[in-house]
Amino acid sequence: MPATPAGTSAVEHEVRVAARPETVFAYFTDPGRLVRWMGSEATLDPRPGGVFRMVFRPTPEVVQYLASTGGLDQAQAPRFAENAVLGEFVEVDPHSRIVFTWGYERELFAMPPQSSSVEVSLTADGDDTVVRLVHRRLPDDSTAFHRAGWDHYLPRLAIAAAGEDPGPDPLEAAAAQDE
Repeated sequence: MPATPAGTSAVEHEVRVAARPETVFAYFTDPGRLVRWMGSEATLDPRPGGVFRMVFRPTPEVVQYLASTGGLDQAQAPRFAENAVLGEFVEVDPHSRIVFTWGYERELFAMPPQSSSVEVSLTADGDDTVVRLVHRRLPDDSTAFHRAGWDHYLPRLAIAAAGEDPGPDPLEAAAAQDE
């Protein structure tokens, strides 16, 4: 893994999921399960060196909102309209830990493919799982954007992995209408 560049940050999140670690693990490694809570399509090969690719298709309203609030500058907005995260799996320890790289095919925030790292730890706690996610090597100007993204998506993971329907993602509503 490359050294952490100067001017980068990390965001950390923790969520409790009413499901066993082996169930939650599949929501990071199975494309059909991943897109139940995040993204509109995914290609995953969950082994070290395997591809991690997930497409986002945000609604025009989301892109406009992010551009108007400073979450994206005007130059970034067209690249966000449809973009894919491209990375690779670095570590895959079934049911307990997953590490993958993260960056954008159509670069946002000076984050080319594989430029940041997402570490997910799954810890059993009775019949539940505590999911701890740390997204590292984020350019400082992207930290708030990624913190808000994980704040939005991890509760959706908790719902989906517990066997419930998180409903259409309001950030991906256009993609849900196409299905």
